[in-house]
This record gives sequence, C-alpha cells and structure tokens, in this order.
Amino acid sequence: MLPTHRGRLSCLEAIMTDCDRENILEEVGKYFDVHHRVKDFVPGLTYIPSAAPVFDRDEGMSLVNCALDFWLTGGKEAHELEYSLAHYQNKAYGTLCNSGSSANLLALAALTSERLDGRRLKPGAEVITAAVGFPTTVNAIIQLGLTPVFVDVRIPSYNADLALVDEAIGKETGAIMLAHTLGNPFNALRVKRMAEDCGLYLVTDACDALGSEYAGKHVAEYSDLSTLSMYPAHHMSCGEAGMVFTDSPMLNQIVRSFRDWGRDCTCATGQDGKCGKRYGWQLGKLPFGYDHKFIYSEIGYNLKTTDLAAAIGNAQFQKLPKFIAARRQNWQKLRENIDDRFFILPEPERNSNPSWFGFALTLRPDAPFTRLELVEFLEAKRIGSRMLFGGNLLRQPAYLNIKHRVVGTMKQADIITEKTFWVSVSPNLTPEMLTYMVETFADFTKKW
Repeated sequence: MLPTHRGRLSCLEAIMTDCDRENILEEVGKYFDVHHRVKDFVPGLTYIPSAAPVFDRDEGMSLVNCALDFWLTGGKEAHELEYSLAHYQNKAYGTLCNSGSSANLLALAALTSERLDGRRLKPGAEVITAAVGFPTTVNAIIQLGLTPVFVDVRIPSYNADLALVDEAIGKETGAIMLAHTLGNPFNALRVKRMAEDCGLYLVTDACDALGSEYAGKHVAEYSDLSTLSMYPAHHMSCGEAGMVFTDSPMLNQIVRSFRDWGRDCTCATGQDGKCGKRYGWQLGKLPFGYDHKFIYSEIGYNLKTTDLAAAIGNAQFQKLPKFIAARRQNWQKLRENIDDRFFILPEPERNSNPSWFGFALTLRPDAPFTRLELVEFLEAKRIGSRMLFGGNLLRQPAYLNIKHRVVGTMKQADIITEKTFWVSVSPNLTPEMLTYMVETFADFTKKW
C-alpha cells in the first residue's frame, strides 16, 4: 500500500527535523571550539584553580541534543548513566540524584527504613565516622536522628584510624560511614570484615574517589551502599548530580523510594503500570485499588536530577579513563618534585591504587612559616588551594552542640585543621602548569 499524502509529508518532516538537529549540533560544536577552547597558559596570570571541570564540544553537543527533546526530568539519559557507572564499578544498581550530598543522605536514610525490619537503624543508633572531612558525610547522620561517633584520622593518608574504628564499635553501633579522603582508599577489606563480623552496615562516601581501587577492586565493591558526586570539581561532572550504588535489590528499591517522594511505586517518570497491577494494591490503611503511583511507603524527599545533567555525564563518562590517568600522573609529578623539608607529603594507602582528587600537604612542626602565609603567596601567584574540607568538624560552629561520641584524641584532626591544605591534580593541568606550581613552591621555601 502506497503512503498517503499525509504519510509522505510526515516522512519528509522527520527527515528535515533530523537534518535540522544535525545542523544545530554542528553549530554548537563550532561554538564550543571557539568559546570554550583551552587558552594558552601564562605563568602568574592564568589562574590554576584547585579543581575545575574539563569539557569540550562533546559535552555541549550532548547537552543541546538532550535539550532539543525537551524531556525535563530524568529519562533515557539518566538510565544510561546509572547503568554505565554501576557497571563500571561492578555494582548491580545505581540511583542518580541531584548531588553527592543527597546521595549520602539517601544511602543512610535507606538504612532507617522499616522494610529492613530488625536491621533498620533506629533513632539514636550510632554511626562511626571520621572527624575530618566534608560536612555532608556527617550531616546525614545528624539529620536522620542518628548519633555520630567520631574517630581521628592518620597523616599522611588522611583516612580514618582503623584501630580507633574497631575500638569505637559498641552495642549501639549500627553502621560505619567513612570517606575515601581525596581519592585515597582506606583499607576497605579490613573495614568490610569489621562490619560483617559485628553485623553492621558499611556505607562509603566515594564522592572523591571514582576509579580508586583497593586490593584490585573498585572501592564501591566493598560496601553495602556507596556514594558518588558529579559536581564540577569532581572526577567527572554533570553540573549538579550524585549517585548511590548497591548490590541489594531491597536497598536499591528503598533508595529510589526515598529519592522519589517516598513512593512505593517503582515506575520511572512517564511510565505507568510497570508492575501490571497499578490499581491492584492494598497497602497501609488505604482502600484496595488506590493508585500505586500515589502510595507512599517512606517519608521521602524529591532528590531527582534531570536528563540534561545526565547527558553531560554520559559524554564525560567516555573520557573517564583519560581523566583518571591524568590525575594519577599529575599527583605523581607533584609528589616527585615538591621539596619535603617543610612538608609531610601525601602517601597512598598500602595495597591501593588511588584515583586522586587533590594533592594534600601538611606543614611539619618545625616549618618556619604558617599555612596562611603560604596559601596567600600561592594565591598571589594565581595558584588556588583548599583546606582539607571542614578540618576537625567538631571545631566547626555547626557541630559544637550536637549529640555525639568521641573515641580517642583528635590530635591528628587538629593538626590538619591548622596545617593542612591541598592543591589541584585536575586533568586540565598542563606540564607547564605543573612546572610552574613546583617552581612557585620552591620560590617560597628557598628563603629558609
């Protein structure tokens, strides 16, 4: 049967639409080539930030291609990114959300679900964590009515002192939640065994550690739940996005429920009746036949992100091996060339292969200058730096009056608060930038 006039016109419109899209994307690529090209480095004038996204026409074209579909929430791009990142880390499930901080909240919130019966974390349950780090590793513990138990860290790994973690485990302990600091893996095998021996959950904040390995495995493989950030400063960027990984079908379902308002239904946005009985449920005290899309089994949030963000992430994911290799190479260049007379230089954890987020330095006790003097000098030379996040969080204004427990002293945490900072190992660093960074450190220290 020959196509009708309307049918022939529809085919022509589809061809024209495809051509229009190709033309638009090619123009976007040209725009990015011109307006987002890497500019020549001028020592002392070009700013070297502590972290920055690395992107080109690929990300721009992916973003605009997605925008042309005008699908305004999570969809095919989000599903692709969830699968890619979960598969990359040998995890069964990945749940995309709007930030790494939200991922931490979702991971820990999932462990409070009544669906876990006797294994759920009840209000007041203790969660062991490190005193030094980014606030949102700890914030979720407090926000969910749980009790943080703080342990000191070790220099120069900057990870939790595992002897203190072991000592901190008590009858009220329900979980261990630790970060792999600046991409440096802690001894994940030892912590996993601690958790298993004591019937505890292990949640790892791997927001700074995408690609990091311990004993030949991705760090995410050791935990019940693991989190990731895809903020612009991180290993790969979606702008604002994060993810939660797990191998447990139950935990995956609970995480997604908490992310999606607490609803019981597992249908994706725009999907209805995946279970085949949308009106065949009776839960809680609701009448039989209540629409499953509006049945809520958790007191949840709305922490979803969009396909627009995921489209950027899918383009970034293709470059991830190159990004990780560059980070390792840049870290090694700094490690080999910065004079250790006045600095404690960072060390990878034994049996690990870090995917570095930054290069940490701690002033030695006899250093004849202060951290402030040095970082101000670096800033004047257009080299950015950062503190080791919140330092000893117990000294931060927000945490002075929280309910908590401390095991051991905070000696190392206090040293970090007063003497530690880090600089970039971002993939956007060129050999010229790295040489300039090393020379600038040498210029500062040569007077002593």
